[in-house]
Amino acid sequence: MNTGKVTLVGAGPGDPELLTLKALKAIQAATVLLVDDLVSDEVVGHASPAARIVHVGKRGGCKSTPQAFIERLMLMAAREGENVVRLKGGDPFIFGRGGEEMEHLRAAGIHVEIVNGITSGLAAATSLGVPLTHRDHAQGVVFLTGHAQQGDAAPDWRSLAAMAREARLTLVIYMGVSSAARIQHDLLAGLPPQTPVAIIQRASQPDQRHAVTCLAKLAATIEAEQLASPSVIVVGDVVRGIAAAAAGAQIRAA
Repeated sequence: MNTGKVTLVGAGPGDPELLTLKALKAIQAATVLLVDDLVSDEVVGHASPAARIVHVGKRGGCKSTPQAFIERLMLMAAREGENVVRLKGGDPFIFGRGGEEMEHLRAAGIHVEIVNGITSGLAAATSLGVPLTHRDHAQGVVFLTGHAQQGDAAPDWRSLAAMAREARLTLVIYMGVSSAARIQHDLLAGLPPQTPVAIIQRASQPDQRHAVTCLAKLAATIEAEQLASPSVIVVGDVVRGIAAAAAGAQIRAA
C-alpha cells in the first residue's frame, strides 16, 4: 500500500502575504486539503486546481467539525496515498491542536511534517506597532487561552496577574472575548486597574478592528465596541506606547 503523508501547515493570521515559503509550497503540492474556518480564501487559492478541498470548521462559539472526525479524515486520506495538508489559522502548535493530531497520526504509522505559521497573537500586536517584549516594559510574554476545554479548569488568572506584575510579562489571551468580564475581575487582583490593554479582532485582515483601553474597562470596551471572536487581547505595559509606536495606524482609544 502506497501510504501518503500529512503536513500540518500554519496559514498565519489571515493575510496571504504572511504565509511562509514553506507553507506555500506545501499548499501547492497537496492533493487533499483540510481547511479551518479562519484560513482566508486567498490562502486556499494557492492550492492546485486538482486538489480536493474539505472545509472543517473549528471556531469557538460556532458549530464545529468534531476533532475525532477530522483526524479520521486525515488518516483515511493518507492511507489512500494522498499528500494531505491540514491547513490551520495561525500556527499548528499554538492553540491549533497540532500536537493532538500529530500524536494520533504518528501512532497510526503516518509520516507527519510540521510547517509553522505566524500566530495571531504576534500578528495582532504587530499590526498596532506593539512589541510583545521590550527591554523597558516586558521581559517575557505568555500565550494563554481564555477558552478552557470542557471539564477543565480555567487558567488561574489571579496567579498569572501576580506573576505578570512581578516578572514584567505581557499576557496575550486567545479566545478570551466571551469570558472577558471574569478575566478582567481576576487579573485586577494582581495588576493595576490602569494596566494598558489592546483588543484586536481579525488581526492582519482587511476588516481588522481594534480598541485600546485599560484593564478596568476591558469588558465594557469589548461590549461598547462590539468586538467579537476571533480576537486577541494583549495586556501589559508594552501597549502603553502604542500611540507613538504606531503613529499612522489610526488607533482609537476607548
